[in-house]
Amino acid sequence: MPSITLRKMQDYLSKSISSMNRNKLNGLLAEIDFRNHLENINFGNRVSMGGWIARSEGIGQFGHSTVAMFPKIIMPDTEYSFGNDFPEPPYALHSICSALHQIGISSYFCVPKITNSDDPVTVEWHAIQLGLPSRENYYRFPEHLNGFNERTRRYNFLRYHTDISEVPINSIPEEFSKENLRVSFQSVYFSEISDIDGIFYGQRFTYPLEIKEKTKAYDKKMGDYFGLDLGPFVKLAYYASKRGNLHSIFIVREIDDITSRNLVRWWYITFEKLAQFASWVPVGGGINMGGGRSTTVRIPKNEFSELSQENLSNL
Repeated sequence: MPSITLRKMQDYLSKSISSMNRNKLNGLLAEIDFRNHLENINFGNRVSMGGWIARSEGIGQFGHSTVAMFPKIIMPDTEYSFGNDFPEPPYALHSICSALHQIGISSYFCVPKITNSDDPVTVEWHAIQLGLPSRENYYRFPEHLNGFNERTRRYNFLRYHTDISEVPINSIPEEFSKENLRVSFQSVYFSEISDIDGIFYGQRFTYPLEIKEKTKAYDKKMGDYFGLDLGPFVKLAYYASKRGNLHSIFIVREIDDITSRNLVRWWYITFEKLAQFASWVPVGGGINMGGGRSTTVRIPKNEFSELSQENLSNL
């Protein structure tokens, strides 16, 4: 039975993730708590799994081609040898990817095939493009994508020795699946790639999500505020530039302090409102997800809304 153990998943992550600082770890924890919160208010079926968004690189074509990828989660000690009988993509993902396709983002649901047990390097991904008006077939992924420059030489993406011991056990399968798909994609194509925390399927619009854990800060000109690093801000701005049926949301898990991490409240703000009220003057922040110093955009806390069942029903 071709499968992968949890220990091998952890070993792979320690090699593929360049760093696991406190901010990155708390981001993972916030994503887990967010999905639990949605389940508790009966909106768990309205959010997609996490994935990746990748753009082409190269002079004259940087950012001209974009794809989104959503993996089927590989569970430990579970057989993944589908033959030609691949599973049906999650129902909501069809509608989400239709919204992405309409604005020029090709979207794929990716399914793993494990050929050698406990050998993550041999995981093969097969994908079906969603959002098209006709039924598509699964094919080996990533192959034959238009608009991306192929690598001519092998690049070692599994060269790190990162301590991931604090990553929660229940999040290992999803993180492993995402990382394995990312490495598979970037081993073939040059790309600028960023994670998708999830996509919320609302009543009127489709919303890519940026989920962060924050303590409130204070500024004498704006009062209490939450900060957002410049990188995620630019990514949300990219979604806004595409428009169509696609909007985006910045979600904050407010905590009382960084030691206890006790939940104060869940907040959200749409990018349209965020862009309207964010300070035009960025400030220096703390350590970002990649381990470097961050540049932060400040948004007044009073412009956020509570992430409640009633408010989500109106999105």
